[in-house]
Amino acid sequence: MSNQRYPIPPFTLETAKQKVQAAEDAWNSKDADRVSLAYTFDTEWRNRSEFLKGREEVKAFLIRKWDREQDYKLKKELWTFSENRIGVRFEYEWHDHSGQWFRSYGNEMWEFDENGYMDKRYASINDLAIKEVDRRVF
Repeated sequence: MSNQRYPIPPFTLETAKQKVQAAEDAWNSKDADRVSLAYTFDTEWRNRSEFLKGREEVKAFLIRKWDREQDYKLKKELWTFSENRIGVRFEYEWHDHSGQWFRSYGNEMWEFDENGYMDKRYASINDLAIKEVDRRVF
């Protein structure tokens, strides 16, 4: 990969926060093409109990995800960072096709290559059924 995706490692507090905000903005677009471009071609993911390898698998996963998770809205928060790694906590809200709302909580561990592309993403996520009036992520 010859292009760089700023900010690039090593991260500072400011650049780690920028990376987290960029990820939040991209995921809230629900544009699988746009989101997938943040990852290396051979990225490795664990999302809940699903293991993915490569940008194309990630894109297909995201299309399925946002078909199921209607009116998806996400908030990410920087938890920690080091040279080329960032830890994030997040919550997002969505409803299924029957109209049941959920709040999903989790943590992600990210590892970036030298050009600022995410090479590894490991996510642990739990879902809580909620009432629409109890939503807090808008």
